Amino acid sequence: MGKPTGFIEYLRELPVDRPPLERVRDWNEFHPHMEQKKLRNQGARCMDCGVPFCHTGKLISGMAAGCPIHNLIPEWNDLIYRNLWREALERLHKTNNFPEFTGRVCPAPCEGSCVLGINEPPVTIKNIEYSIIEKGWEEGWVNPQAPKVRTGKKVAVIGSGPAGLAAAAQLNTAGHTVTVFERADRPGGLLMYGIPNMKLDKQEVLKRRIEFLEQEGVKFICNANVGDNVEAEIFLKEYHATVICTGATQARDLPVEGRNLPGVHFAIEYLTANTKALLSGKPNAHPIHARDKDVVVIGGGDTGTDCVGSALRQGCRSITQIEILPQPPLDRAADNPWPEWPKIYKMDYGQEEAAARFGADPRIYLTTVKRFIGDSEGRVKELVTVQIKWEKNDKGQFVPKEQPGTEQTRPAQLVLLAMGFLGPEQAILKDLKIETDARSNIKAEHEKYATSVKGVFAAGDCRRGQSLVVWAINEGRGAARECDRYLMGSTDLP
Repeated sequence: MGKPTGFIEYLRELPVDRPPLERVRDWNEFHPHMEQKKLRNQGARCMDCGVPFCHTGKLISGMAAGCPIHNLIPEWNDLIYRNLWREALERLHKTNNFPEFTGRVCPAPCEGSCVLGINEPPVTIKNIEYSIIEKGWEEGWVNPQAPKVRTGKKVAVIGSGPAGLAAAAQLNTAGHTVTVFERADRPGGLLMYGIPNMKLDKQEVLKRRIEFLEQEGVKFICNANVGDNVEAEIFLKEYHATVICTGATQARDLPVEGRNLPGVHFAIEYLTANTKALLSGKPNAHPIHARDKDVVVIGGGDTGTDCVGSALRQGCRSITQIEILPQPPLDRAADNPWPEWPKIYKMDYGQEEAAARFGADPRIYLTTVKRFIGDSEGRVKELVTVQIKWEKNDKGQFVPKEQPGTEQTRPAQLVLLAMGFLGPEQAILKDLKIETDARSNIKAEHEKYATSVKGVFAAGDCRRGQSLVVWAINEGRGAARECDRYLMGSTDLP
């Protein structure tokens, strides 16, 4: 512990983001760096807790509490306070292959479980993590290290999202020859096409890490759609082992009247098309554009926020975000104690930008959509909402009940469905005859990751269901460990 009284002397402080009305005019990242002196003060706030919960990585009440990849947070907080940046980077890389991703897009369950957070604002863990890895890149401390000896074992990784990249990185470190198959035109999966550029820059951040992995020996094959232009059988015939990391890409639909009207899209369709347009250098060639439209986003999670931020940058006329759940309280409720993730009201970047542009938080709560209405040309022009109340049914389960007399018609020429994902796509699983569980996820025990097919492992959202990027990295690393054990009889991977 660098300074025993640091948490008493220093207040929580973060770098000031670019102003909302400025940043919505471009697609650049909006989180600036923080000067080192202030970062050291923030590191000094770490308390040297007797029992630090920040890096425990558990599920409490169904939510992440602490860091799922068990980052050595107190150690690198102390090292930052002592100005030992390179040592801090070494500690960070012991548990996290991609801190430049988590330092940008992770919601930081570690901060929700910070002991200081019981009665004070928690340590700025996420910002310190981001600063450590970026300094590492700037100083040239992050260098590719190809394994000195190859095992002669060939491993296929299907999917190049955070789980697939983590599995590939670890298996390559173990000396196996790793090939990653990605059905999109660029590697990165969710990181490439599910998260917009202002949160995670594709050229400067994601491409940098992909090229780093290639230099270490990982091979990427894009436009490889297993079951379409790639036969599933080749993984069983030509590779010693396979790790499936395809994610949970079956989006939750809204089967109401007018759902099939043009202008009603899944959020992932919209975000993918937007990133492709940006990468092509023609952002206005977006096939699903929000310019001068009344946009309605249905769903209140991170994906919904990303749709709000993207529509604002495209010049929408208005933006509304519909949530079926009630507005969270300003402070922790009695049934949401520390170290659970704090379910409290806050505005993320998209809502901040909408409030700056239109004067208010765009979210409306306890509301659902009853139907979509088309115009004379058959495109969506309006939707009808109704307020709901959560009540228990005869089984004791809370279900939404419509409130009579609360129907309202709202303008909407672009509707984006951001209601989460149901599970992995099933075609590849059927081709490989892989068992699934009751939720349609791949059946593979946590910490074992072995599927019903010998030599085939599964990790990430396709196994556990929709979750956080940091959980995907956890699972990719774990699956790599068990795959290495299967191939070699034992493993040194963590």
